[in-house]
Amino acid sequence: MYPKSIQKLIDLFSRFPTVGPRTAARFVFYLIKLPQAELEELSSSLKELKENIKICSWCFNSFDSPSNSGQASSGQAGSREICPICEDKTRDKSLLCIIEKETDLTTIEKTKKYKGLYFILGGTINLKKRDKKDIRIEQLKERVKDNGFEEVIIAINPTTEGEITRLLIERELKPFNIKITHLGRGLPMGGELEYADSDTLSSSFDSRR
Repeated sequence: MYPKSIQKLIDLFSRFPTVGPRTAARFVFYLIKLPQAELEELSSSLKELKENIKICSWCFNSFDSPSNSGQASSGQAGSREICPICEDKTRDKSLLCIIEKETDLTTIEKTKKYKGLYFILGGTINLKKRDKKDIRIEQLKERVKDNGFEEVIIAINPTTEGEITRLLIERELKPFNIKITHLGRGLPMGGELEYADSDTLSSSFDSRR
């Protein structure tokens, strides 16, 4: 029903998380109405996003990396490119917090409650497939094996998929004989860290068990 150029963009936007065809169509028609200067600014920003944003080779966090910063770094990642959090020598290297996605890291950092390192799983176990290959479980095991963590905190969203993922992580890390805790009271079942307020999240860290 739509011209080819419009339908192509709708199909592309529909690949975004939680975006269906109707929402994607609204995005496209909004873009059509934008002045040329704003479209060019958007196009330029998308190009810069791909050129300037790097993925940390240790925790998988996204960070802004100017072209002249790709030098060898000390710490967990050796000569590989790592994010400012992993590189920060003031962070508590005995703590590792496991989270689903980058936005969870940002939410936790805003509380100023946690000062350890992070590991981003990249999602949770799919209820239909239940395949641990969907997440970075093998990389997580490597990090725990190669570093002397005293405690691993599982900060996974308390959803059905999150609980299954938490159980899998506990099972996979059990051979390392390391203290494993998860966030305590405060986060409602089915809620997400990304939308939790700072007080609730701080309480959850304090009451982890």
